[in-house]
Amino acid sequence: MIIKPRLDELSLHTRISLVLTALAAALVLALGSLWLKQTHESIREEVQAATRVAEQWLGAAALEMRAQSSAWPSQRLLAHLQAAGRIRANALEAVDASGRRRYLSPQPTYKAGHSAPAWFAALVEPGFAAHRVEAGELTLILHPDASRATLDAWDDLCAMAGWAGVLLAVLFFAARHALDRALRPLGQVMAALDRTGRGCFDTRLPVFPAPELGRLAKAFNGMADRLVEAVNDNVRLRSEREWAERLQTKIEDERRGIARELHDELAQGITAVRALAGAIAQRSADQPALHGPAQSIIAVTGQMQDGVRTILRRLRPLQGGPGAGADDTLRRYLQVWQQHYPDITLGMTLAAGPLPLCDDALQAIMRITQEGLTNVARHAAATRVEVTLRRLGAGDDAWLELILADNGRGLGVPSPAAGCGFGLAGMRERVLALAGELQFDTAAGSGTRLCVRLPLTTVTPMEE
Repeated sequence: MIIKPRLDELSLHTRISLVLTALAAALVLALGSLWLKQTHESIREEVQAATRVAEQWLGAAALEMRAQSSAWPSQRLLAHLQAAGRIRANALEAVDASGRRRYLSPQPTYKAGHSAPAWFAALVEPGFAAHRVEAGELTLILHPDASRATLDAWDDLCAMAGWAGVLLAVLFFAARHALDRALRPLGQVMAALDRTGRGCFDTRLPVFPAPELGRLAKAFNGMADRLVEAVNDNVRLRSEREWAERLQTKIEDERRGIARELHDELAQGITAVRALAGAIAQRSADQPALHGPAQSIIAVTGQMQDGVRTILRRLRPLQGGPGAGADDTLRRYLQVWQQHYPDITLGMTLAAGPLPLCDDALQAIMRITQEGLTNVARHAAATRVEVTLRRLGAGDDAWLELILADNGRGLGVPSPAAGCGFGLAGMRERVLALAGELQFDTAAGSGTRLCVRLPLTTVTPMEE
């Protein structure tokens, strides 16, 4: 079984050489068709000229025969014709009055035994009519014969076709060699692309002398430089993200540990002191010197318990209960915050939807909201703050957006310092750990606007 290579499997050099050779072959065929037309006309003119000469010669012979006495036998004319032999480009036939052939010229000796192919003869041989000359008792018939001229044309065509084939082959190999030398740098380009595809981003190309290849080399080197920068940025971003994740994990672990210690040690101790003070107050109603201090201890411990509860609410992750979404969890916190700061009007637009978020994303939303509202209450001198939580886009291009905007005095320069040591830097670390975006806009006297966007592809909880 012979497997023929497809055109698209050939090299670029071979394909271009084939195209050039095909164009040259088309030009040769066009010239060949023109040559055939000219050859057709040349054969017609040549045979017609030979026929006119032969017809004139035969007419002169017939006139001379008629000028002689009628006793001049026709055998003398036949002998004269036989001595003349074949007339150029014509076959001569003599017949008597009864139609019997008396003479037929011999076959041509020029290239005897050879003839052009029938299809070629049909292309170049014109049609000719026989010519009759009356010579007494004989009728001389001239049959124009273009076979020898056609055979010459066929031999010329074979020679030209051979030379054309040789020249086309030379053109093909010369073009392929020239293209191979001209496009040799493409091999370097392909090798550089392969190395870059395998991760060798330090690969560079030399500037080739050809202008087009030189521009290609410059474009490749520029692309490689930008690729190295992008890889370095990705590595740096991945490192920063991992560092931010570890930092936030450590911070949350510390928060939970502190909250546990406060609840187990300090809160239990305060409760015990409050219980003892209550027992003393009950048993010393008739002893003012003990009853008054005991009541004071009860009041102070109550304030301490409220303070511990407030601290625990800040330290412990805020959850809205099993299956609760971001809207319900954030609404619960905002309601508690509004109770502590009734002088600040709180507007809320919560449209994240019922789909629950993973713990890291929900914790980031709550911590950022908590820190932002703490900054508003402590530093902004604002009378109104708007909190917006919503989903943007759909599918793989969906985002969760949190916006905190107040009408306070704003800040000339964003400050990372804020309550609980979190600040803007902590917000950025949380957002970075979730591959999100953070924008902080503020100006003196114009309020502050904090916008956080988290991609839902990274915040949607995993299915079990």
